[in-house]
Amino acid sequence: MTRREWIAALGAAPLMAKEAPALPVAVAQVRSFDEDVMQVMRGMFAQLGGLERLVRGKTVTVKLNLTGSPALRVAGRPLGVTHYTHPKTASAMAFLLNEAGARRVRFVESCWGTAGPLDEYLLESGWNVRLLKSAAPQIELVNTNGGGRGGRYSRFKVPGGGLVFPAYDLHPAYAETDVFVSMAKLKNHETCGVTLAMKNIFGITPASVYGDDAGVDEPNESPAKGRVDTCHMGKRQPSKSAPAEIDPKASREPGYRMPRITAELSAARPIDIAFIDGIETLAGGEGPWIRGIRVVQPGLLIAGFNAVCADAVATSLMGYDPRALKGTAPFRNCDNTLLLAEGLGIGSADLRRIEVRGKVEGFRFG
Repeated sequence: MTRREWIAALGAAPLMAKEAPALPVAVAQVRSFDEDVMQVMRGMFAQLGGLERLVRGKTVTVKLNLTGSPALRVAGRPLGVTHYTHPKTASAMAFLLNEAGARRVRFVESCWGTAGPLDEYLLESGWNVRLLKSAAPQIELVNTNGGGRGGRYSRFKVPGGGLVFPAYDLHPAYAETDVFVSMAKLKNHETCGVTLAMKNIFGITPASVYGDDAGVDEPNESPAKGRVDTCHMGKRQPSKSAPAEIDPKASREPGYRMPRITAELSAARPIDIAFIDGIETLAGGEGPWIRGIRVVQPGLLIAGFNAVCADAVATSLMGYDPRALKGTAPFRNCDNTLLLAEGLGIGSADLRRIEVRGKVEGFRFG
């Protein structure tokens, strides 16, 4: 491990913890999606100082959380009440961004197993795409599982040199934007312990480059598989067109690799607005392919302008210590992504430094 990784993993970096930004986080209770979610979200962003100062006249790119195939469901339930971004929160986000003066709103996701249009993937997932597009003018839907026009990619260098990869080749939509939003669900993750705003952007990596069926020399612009071999297990390198791993002899354990990739992606492509939906979600894992998952209704929303701070508050609301070390729930089999991100200077995971605005009471996550 490098000195920075060692300090971050120990959670004993007082100098870095003080230097890492600590921004306020807004929390609210919404018992069900039948309530006025948009009005609650409007109030939360007002508590943070408003969206207008961030988005007026800007292009805003919103990363959805559509993890896993839309064919996989939990007891036949709609995907948005278990492990996908809910269409209602997405529409509300688009409306509020437009209301705050955003010039253009772009929804993105690296859709599992396809480089086809995001519109079609959303339709397969049960979304009313026409309704979503009516939430604001100039809405774009982009599948970032491959490259842009002509197979173009943008290279994002990891500040400080990286932990696993020194840089990532991503769809140019992530570069051609002024404001980047992560819309996550409040969930556990089998490998990373929790999957929140930061873990959501693990999915910005295109399968054309980092997928199990990526091209060896050049990207495969028709990927049909996930990213397990490259990103989770380190069984293969990405396409040679992209930067290779820093140390091919480093641990191949997913509990080592995935938290570090998540942290360094959050440094390379910083999140400007973190939004976490815990109205209805899953406990015990990130999707229906995980044994022992449970459908839960915490009735929570969390938002912030720093992803580490928002994830720290969300982790605490789930009943965990956001500074817990490996071997302690929820990070039983993995390093703590929040501490790794704090070690990279992205944001603070110290609840003593984070002001929580709003009030929640009488909820239960697990």
